[in-house]
Amino acid sequence: MGRSQETIGKKEKEKKKAKNRQDKAERKQERQANNSKGKTLDDMMAYIDENGNISATPPDPRKKKEINHEDIDLTPGKRIEEPGEVERTGVVTFFNTEKGYGFIADAKSKQSVFVHINQVSSPITEKDKVSFEVEMGPKGLSAIKVKKI
Repeated sequence: MGRSQETIGKKEKEKKKAKNRQDKAERKQERQANNSKGKTLDDMMAYIDENGNISATPPDPRKKKEINHEDIDLTPGKRIEEPGEVERTGVVTFFNTEKGYGFIADAKSKQSVFVHINQVSSPITEKDKVSFEVEMGPKGLSAIKVKKI
């Protein structure tokens, strides 16, 4: 008698293929059951309540607030600079000597200030205490006249 041509590996592959076909058919049926085609616009509509949360119910018109568009201020807030304090102190939190830039944490405001190697008078490394002045750069605050304390 001849041996069967089906091996255990072939049987396993056929079982896997059959299971994948069955899973795919189940997913297809689930998609068809949850299909959003044919729904009305009201069923697909989402609303935002007075707290900014998304909900399925429309907002209550009695809670509507009238806002005068002339009262809305779109200009950036003015910064109040402390007069007399030109020089600041801080700690170098990061400095890359190869690329020539880093960041200083301002001691008073805890704000991160960018520093470039061209503005440093003596070599600095991370965790050094420094004194510096600030100017507005193209992307935010930049430290100038940086000196190691």
